[in-house]
Amino acid sequence: MNKEKKFYESLKDIFIGEKIQGKSGFINLMKIKSKYFENIILPNLQKDIDNALKPFPEFREELFDKLYTFFNRYFSETGSIYFKYTPIHQNIYEKVYTNDKDVILFWKTYPLYYVKTDRIFKNMDVEIEGKKIIFDVSGLEYKKSNEKREVIYEFSESRDEKTIVLNVQYSEKGKKTKLNELIKEIKRLGIEWINEEIIEKAINIFEKQNEVDYFINKNARKFLNEQLEIWMYQYIFSGDNEWNEIRIKQLQILRDIARKIIDFISQFEDELVKIWNKPKFVLNSNYVITLDRIYKRCNASSKGIDIIEKIINHENFKEQIEEWNRLGIVKEGFNKSDIIEITLEGKRLRKEYQYLPIDTRYFKDIEIEIIEIFDDLDKEIDGWLIKSENYQALNTILPKFKEKVNLIYIDPPYNTGNDEFLYKDKYKHSSWLTLMENRLSLAKEILNDLGYIYINIDWNESHFLKLILDTIFGEENFQREIIWNTGENISGFKSTAPNWIRQHDTIFFYTKTNNGRILNKLWIPINLEEFGWTAKSKIDILGENKSDLYIEKWINENFIREKINIKDVKALGDIWNDIYSFQYSFAANDEGLSFNTQKPQDLIRRIIQSSTNPKDIILDFFLGSGTTCVVAQKLNRKWIGIEMGDHFETLILPRMKKVLAGEQSGISKKINWQGGGFFKYYYLEQYEDTLKRVKYEDSDNFNNFSDLYDNPYNYYIFFKDLKLIESLEIDYKNNKVNIDLSKIYNNIDLPESISNIIGKWIKKIKKNFVEFEDGKCISLKELDYKLIKNLIWW
Repeated sequence: MNKEKKFYESLKDIFIGEKIQGKSGFINLMKIKSKYFENIILPNLQKDIDNALKPFPEFREELFDKLYTFFNRYFSETGSIYFKYTPIHQNIYEKVYTNDKDVILFWKTYPLYYVKTDRIFKNMDVEIEGKKIIFDVSGLEYKKSNEKREVIYEFSESRDEKTIVLNVQYSEKGKKTKLNELIKEIKRLGIEWINEEIIEKAINIFEKQNEVDYFINKNARKFLNEQLEIWMYQYIFSGDNEWNEIRIKQLQILRDIARKIIDFISQFEDELVKIWNKPKFVLNSNYVITLDRIYKRCNASSKGIDIIEKIINHENFKEQIEEWNRLGIVKEGFNKSDIIEITLEGKRLRKEYQYLPIDTRYFKDIEIEIIEIFDDLDKEIDGWLIKSENYQALNTILPKFKEKVNLIYIDPPYNTGNDEFLYKDKYKHSSWLTLMENRLSLAKEILNDLGYIYINIDWNESHFLKLILDTIFGEENFQREIIWNTGENISGFKSTAPNWIRQHDTIFFYTKTNNGRILNKLWIPINLEEFGWTAKSKIDILGENKSDLYIEKWINENFIREKINIKDVKALGDIWNDIYSFQYSFAANDEGLSFNTQKPQDLIRRIIQSSTNPKDIILDFFLGSGTTCVVAQKLNRKWIGIEMGDHFETLILPRMKKVLAGEQSGISKKINWQGGGFFKYYYLEQYEDTLKRVKYEDSDNFNNFSDLYDNPYNYYIFFKDLKLIESLEIDYKNNKVNIDLSKIYNNIDLPESISNIIGKWIKKIKKNFVEFEDGKCISLKELDYKLIKNLIWW
């Protein structure tokens, strides 16, 4: 194969990435990119190269060789643009030096957004013992983000007596393939050769397909042009070159053609950047509120009783009771008529049931009537629970919460490769660094100037994480490296390792600015018996000095600081030996959830109490089992929790409802937690959701493109596309724009979506309008399209 043919045949693969079969928004966009390349770019590029080479036919082979050599090193199998292949012998180096720092961290994927890791599946025929199993991935819905999901197989058809077809899908909510049932289904059709050994071998072969990282280059044009300049410089000055006018013109052709290709590539990558960073719609929102909040908000008046009675008498209340029964919130024999008692003074909420958590998902027709009793809604809400990939969530809520969060605690993937985790936990080091850098950069903007951030990590990535944190938050804002002794009572296989037994995690502690804010100093008693505590019941003591000590607890539904008198205490240091992990000890506990990465409530309590005050806002965007939100609720702090896994519905949400109902695990007894609360939970539109719904011009229209525009390489071809503006209709008669967002999603929460865009907290929601903290009211019936423009067009 000559170099010209190799270049043209490889160019499409380089631009579009390895062919992926299945269904996803990303695949749809790649199809558009492919057709545009074939119909417009390729013929124009061939014509431009032929014209440029007319005076220099001898340069043809060298030109194609150099173009291929340059572009091949920056494109991955998914079409991502970064340092894929940079062999040392070619001396391609990145500028990493800086005037103000003598050490800087560089990694291959630093100029990228990390999207997800997924496998590239293709249709595959697997032949075993003369029999054929065809794996069909044409209907495969790819993952939206990094949630860990099983691949499952369903029987599709029998093509002949020796061939069967299996459909391939990702599982929903933990569903798995039951091989025995699959085999029975196939045998019922008279196919006797199928057995467990054959089907397992076939699946093992199929599942060895590549796992790849998906990235988006933040600025592809700048990156590739910079790399081209470096490459051209080294190419020109390597070896003994004879310079003359002809040679200079030839190299100018090489540079000009390369730049045209870069312009073409970059506009598609820029489109992905815009979609990735587009604020996302809030979907499927609901509120969870305990009855006492409704009753007390109405000043224990008849209005509060009226609303509670509407809930009790609602046709869906039986579903609410069924949920309470499943969660163990009410006892057997519970009767809804007992919720309200009649006294001489009239009806009132029975104290025994005041902390029953109502989920408005069961009462959507009266939801507005429930929440409109709150005159300052977002200030009265305790927390927000968000199901989303965390970059999308942080980017979307940034305007609303910018510089409002007081504390961030996260427990990110340790990058151990542990298959028991409910989310992906094995990345290339460079991918893990990009994942963290992208999200920590946004987190810094959300944190206020007096804020703190704590990150729980282990040895796998702690050395890299420290450098990332120094880069983002500044070396001067590093405060402590806390060593958390996860437990001395190590047993099982961990105790048999032929090495020092690992029994600690690292917690990095940084501030946003070095402004001198002082921690709430913590003390621990030297003699537990002096205060009547045991190792299990003890709690940290707060106070600026030994003469002014107190603990935080609930008394008569008020969260107070109770002064204590204790003689022998010592200040808490940065080695924590007194809080054991669930994984590394057999210490009895009442809070274990069989969730692999769950942290003890006492650990989170210590961080929250030392770094915040009541009503401060705490953020955890790797929420895991939800412990950060649980402890924040019990400690009278506001909170934001972000999680993408399916256990959002099966674990976190039920857990928070039980907390509001007054569950007594973890720190509850220590602080006299009884229950009560009010939070909102919702789902966010995701990057893949947008890619699936976005409307692009039919690629058949590309055929006339070159007649309309002189330069097809850098013209923004998406400019005239509808994107998501099909939700708009122009009313020429009345000179206005009508909005019908149901054409995009049926379940949009407009007040919350607008709140996130304009960066204003919600004060009050009515049926037809929403009022924000600055007093501005926005009509929900006659919405100004300019308010939501960033959600539907970019």
